[in-house]
Amino acid sequence: MTDPAAVYWDPYDIAIDTAPYDIWRRLRDEAPVYHNERFGFYALSRFADVEAAHRDPHRLRSGHGITLELIGPQPLNNGQMITNDPPEHTRLRAMAARAFTPKRVAAMEAEIRSICRELLDRLDPDGCDLVQDYGALLPSMVISRLLGVPAEDRAWAKDTIDTIFHIEPDVGMINDTSMMAMIDLHGYLTRLLTDRAAHDRGDMLSELVRQDLTMQECADFGVLLVAAGTETVARLMGWAAIVLDQHADQRAELAGDPSLVPQAIEELLRYEAPSPVQGRYAAEEVRVAGETIPAGATVLLLTGSAGRDERKYPDADRFDIHRRFDHHLSFGFGIHFCLGAALARLEARVATEELLARFPAWEVDHDRAVRLHTSTVRGWKHVPATLD
Repeated sequence: MTDPAAVYWDPYDIAIDTAPYDIWRRLRDEAPVYHNERFGFYALSRFADVEAAHRDPHRLRSGHGITLELIGPQPLNNGQMITNDPPEHTRLRAMAARAFTPKRVAAMEAEIRSICRELLDRLDPDGCDLVQDYGALLPSMVISRLLGVPAEDRAWAKDTIDTIFHIEPDVGMINDTSMMAMIDLHGYLTRLLTDRAAHDRGDMLSELVRQDLTMQECADFGVLLVAAGTETVARLMGWAAIVLDQHADQRAELAGDPSLVPQAIEELLRYEAPSPVQGRYAAEEVRVAGETIPAGATVLLLTGSAGRDERKYPDADRFDIHRRFDHHLSFGFGIHFCLGAALARLEARVATEELLARFPAWEVDHDRAVRLHTSTVRGWKHVPATLD
C-alpha cells in the first residue's frame, strides 16, 4: 500500500512545479535517492549528489537523452554534442569551443548593450511585458548576430526560433510544430555554412567551418546554441523581473551600484535555476547515499533543488545579492558544463544593468503573470509590469 504521507515529485505536475521548494526539501531530507514508480525514474536532490553525478559521465550518460521524454535504452546517436558521451562528445566540444571562444563572446558586449537599449526604447512604462518585450527578445537577436545571420533574415530567424519553443498541451516541446521549425532552422544554417565555406565573413559560422567538423555537425551546433541559449536567458530574465520585484530593497541597491549585478546574477541562478532538471541514463549500477540505482535506470538531477540545499548554502531559501559562494550547478558541471554559460552571463548582466539604468523600479502584475512549464525548464512566459 502506498504511504499517503510519502513525498511525491514529478516534473510534469504543474501544481508541484509552481511551488516545488517544500517538496524539494522533503526529497533532500527524506528521499535523497527518490524513485518515482509512475514514470519509472530516480531523482537526486542534494547538492553533493547532483554535483557528483555531473562528475560521473561514464556511468551516468547523456547519450541516451537528457530529458525524461527522450531517455531510453538506446543511444540517440543524433550528432548533438549535448546528447553524446565521450569520446565523441570530447571531439565535438573541442571543435565547437575553438569557434565559440571567450574572446568572441566578450567582443559582443557593446552590441548586446546596443540591442538592450533599442528594446528598452520600445517599452511602454505604463504597461509592458518584461519577458516578451525584453528578456525573450534579447537572446534570439544576440545569437542571430553572433552566428552571422544577415540583417534581412533576422526577423524570420527570430520567428523560427520562437516556434522551436512552441509547447503543445500534454505533449510539451517535442511536437510537430517545434520539430519542423528546428528542421527549417537547420536547413537555413546549412545554407549559410555552405556560403561561409567559400566566403569567410568573420562570424562564428565562418569559424565553425574551419574546424574539423562536417557541415551537419556545424549546423547541429548552431541549432544547439540557438535552442539552449535562447531558452535559458529568456527564463533567467523572467526570474530577474519577478525576484527583484519581490526584493525591492535589493533592486534599489543594484540600481545604485551596478558593480553588484554580476554577483546578483549568480545568486539568481542559484535561487531560481532556469533549467532545474537534467536527465541521465545509468549505464551501470550506481550507489548514492546508501541506495542502489540499477543499470538501465533513468536518473533526474534536480539542479533547482541543489541550489536550495541548506547543506551547501546556509539559509538557502533567502535571496541575497551579497551572498558569497564558490559555485552553483545551474549551468551543469564537469564535461557537460554549459558551453554557452559565458554568453548567458554576459547577456543577463548587461540586460539587468541597462534595465535598472533606465527603469530603477517596476511593479509586476502578479495576477496576470503567466508561468511556463516543461519537464526541464521552469520560469515565466509573461511578466506584465509598469516601469518607474
